[in-house]
Amino acid sequence: MPTLQLKVSPLQNPSRYRTLAQALTRLTAEHLHKRAKVRTVMIDDLPAARWYVGGIDVQRPTAFLEISITQGTNTAEQKAAFMAAAFAELQEQLGAGQPLAEASYVIVRELPAGDWGYGGRTQAARQAARAQPVAA
Repeated sequence: MPTLQLKVSPLQNPSRYRTLAQALTRLTAEHLHKRAKVRTVMIDDLPAARWYVGGIDVQRPTAFLEISITQGTNTAEQKAAFMAAAFAELQEQLGAGQPLAEASYVIVRELPAGDWGYGGRTQAARQAARAQPVAA
Protein backbone atom coordinates (compact mmCIF):
# COMPACT_ATOMS: atom_id res chain seq x y z
CA MET A 1 0.00 0.00 0.00
CA PRO A 2 2.59 2.48 -0.95
CA THR A 3 1.93 6.17 -0.95
CA LEU A 4 3.79 8.36 -3.38
CA GLN A 5 4.16 12.07 -2.78
CA LEU A 6 5.49 14.05 -5.68
CA LYS A 7 6.39 17.72 -5.55
CA VAL A 8 7.19 19.46 -8.82
CA SER A 9 8.21 22.91 -9.97
CA PRO A 10 7.29 24.76 -12.08
CA LEU A 11 3.53 24.31 -12.28
CA GLN A 12 2.31 21.80 -14.86
CA ASN A 13 -0.87 21.25 -16.84
CA PRO A 14 -3.36 19.08 -14.85
CA SER A 15 -3.36 16.42 -17.58
CA ARG A 16 0.40 16.05 -16.99
CA TYR A 17 -0.32 15.14 -13.36
CA ARG A 18 -2.66 12.33 -14.40
CA THR A 19 -0.02 10.98 -16.77
CA LEU A 20 2.63 11.19 -14.03
CA ALA A 21 0.37 9.42 -11.53
CA GLN A 22 -0.34 6.62 -14.00
CA ALA A 23 3.34 6.18 -14.82
CA LEU A 24 4.39 6.15 -11.15
CA THR A 25 1.63 3.64 -10.38
CA ARG A 26 2.89 1.39 -13.18
CA LEU A 27 6.53 1.68 -12.06
CA THR A 28 5.56 0.83 -8.48
CA ALA A 29 3.92 -2.38 -9.70
CA GLU A 30 6.79 -3.27 -12.03
CA HIS A 31 9.69 -2.69 -9.66
CA LEU A 32 8.23 -2.99 -6.15
CA HIS A 33 5.38 -5.43 -6.90
CA LYS A 34 2.76 -3.38 -5.05
CA ARG A 35 -1.01 -3.74 -5.60
CA ALA A 36 -2.59 -0.90 -7.56
CA LYS A 37 -5.84 -1.12 -5.57
CA VAL A 38 -4.30 0.56 -2.52
CA ARG A 39 -1.57 2.63 -4.18
CA THR A 40 -1.92 6.40 -3.75
CA VAL A 41 -0.17 9.15 -5.69
CA MET A 42 -0.39 12.74 -4.45
CA ILE A 43 1.08 15.55 -6.53
CA ASP A 44 1.82 19.05 -5.28
CA ASP A 45 3.13 21.77 -7.51
CA LEU A 46 5.06 24.79 -6.42
CA PRO A 47 5.93 27.94 -8.30
CA ALA A 48 9.67 28.36 -8.79
CA ALA A 49 9.57 31.32 -6.38
CA ARG A 50 8.72 28.85 -3.56
CA TRP A 51 11.40 26.19 -4.27
CA TYR A 52 15.01 26.99 -3.51
CA VAL A 53 18.20 25.09 -4.21
CA GLY A 54 21.34 26.55 -2.71
CA GLY A 55 19.30 29.54 -1.59
CA ILE A 56 18.26 30.42 -5.15
CA ASP A 57 14.85 29.79 -6.68
CA VAL A 58 14.95 26.88 -9.11
CA GLN A 59 15.93 27.66 -12.67
CA ARG A 60 15.01 24.32 -14.26
CA PRO A 61 12.23 21.78 -13.73
CA THR A 62 12.67 20.13 -10.35
CA ALA A 63 11.10 17.08 -8.70
CA PHE A 64 10.98 15.54 -5.25
CA LEU A 65 9.38 12.08 -5.12
CA GLU A 66 8.98 10.16 -1.89
CA ILE A 67 7.41 6.72 -1.70
CA SER A 68 6.53 5.06 1.61
CA ILE A 69 6.54 1.28 1.75
CA THR A 70 6.41 -1.32 4.52
CA GLN A 71 9.86 -2.08 5.89
CA GLY A 72 11.43 -5.30 4.64
CA THR A 73 9.03 -5.89 1.73
CA ASN A 74 11.52 -5.06 -1.04
CA THR A 75 15.16 -5.78 -1.73
CA ALA A 76 17.82 -3.11 -2.16
CA GLU A 77 17.96 -4.00 -5.86
CA GLN A 78 14.20 -3.54 -6.31
CA LYS A 79 14.32 -0.17 -4.56
CA ALA A 80 17.30 0.96 -6.66
CA ALA A 81 15.54 -0.13 -9.87
CA PHE A 82 12.41 1.80 -8.85
CA MET A 83 14.45 4.92 -8.05
CA ALA A 84 16.24 4.82 -11.42
CA ALA A 85 13.04 4.19 -13.39
CA ALA A 86 11.06 6.83 -11.48
CA PHE A 87 13.78 9.44 -11.99
CA ALA A 88 13.95 8.61 -15.70
CA GLU A 89 10.16 9.01 -15.96
CA LEU A 90 10.25 12.35 -14.15
CA GLN A 91 13.11 13.47 -16.39
CA GLU A 92 11.20 12.51 -19.52
CA GLN A 93 7.88 14.06 -18.50
CA LEU A 94 9.08 17.20 -16.73
CA GLY A 95 12.44 17.94 -18.33
CA ALA A 96 11.13 18.99 -21.76
CA GLY A 97 14.37 17.81 -23.32
CA GLN A 98 16.52 19.40 -20.62
CA PRO A 99 17.91 17.75 -17.49
CA LEU A 100 16.01 18.21 -14.26
CA ALA A 101 17.68 20.40 -11.67
CA GLU A 102 20.49 18.43 -10.06
CA ALA A 103 18.78 18.65 -6.68
CA SER A 104 15.85 16.49 -7.84
CA TYR A 105 15.26 13.49 -5.59
CA VAL A 106 13.61 10.09 -5.41
CA ILE A 107 13.37 8.73 -1.87
CA VAL A 108 12.15 5.30 -0.76
CA ARG A 109 11.04 5.49 2.86
CA GLU A 110 10.52 2.21 4.71
CA LEU A 111 8.15 2.28 7.66
CA PRO A 112 7.73 -0.47 10.28
CA ALA A 113 4.56 -2.52 9.67
CA GLY A 114 3.11 -1.42 13.01
CA ASP A 115 3.52 2.28 12.23
CA TRP A 116 1.13 2.61 9.31
CA GLY A 117 -1.72 1.00 7.48
CA TYR A 118 -4.95 1.65 5.60
CA GLY A 119 -8.62 1.03 6.17
CA GLY A 120 -8.10 1.36 9.93
CA ARG A 121 -5.66 -1.58 10.21
CA THR A 122 -1.89 -1.56 10.45
CA GLN A 123 0.23 -3.50 8.03
CA ALA A 124 1.36 -5.63 11.00
CA ALA A 125 -2.27 -6.58 11.72
CA ARG A 126 -2.77 -7.47 8.05
CA GLN A 127 0.37 -9.61 8.04
CA ALA A 128 -0.73 -11.39 11.23
CA ALA A 129 -4.19 -12.10 9.78
CA ARG A 130 -2.62 -13.62 6.63
CA ALA A 131 -0.42 -15.86 8.80
CA GLN A 132 -3.40 -17.33 10.70
CA PRO A 133 -4.38 -20.83 9.56
CA VAL A 134 -7.71 -21.00 7.79
CA ALA A 135 -10.33 -22.94 9.78
CA ALA A 136 -11.59 -26.04 7.96
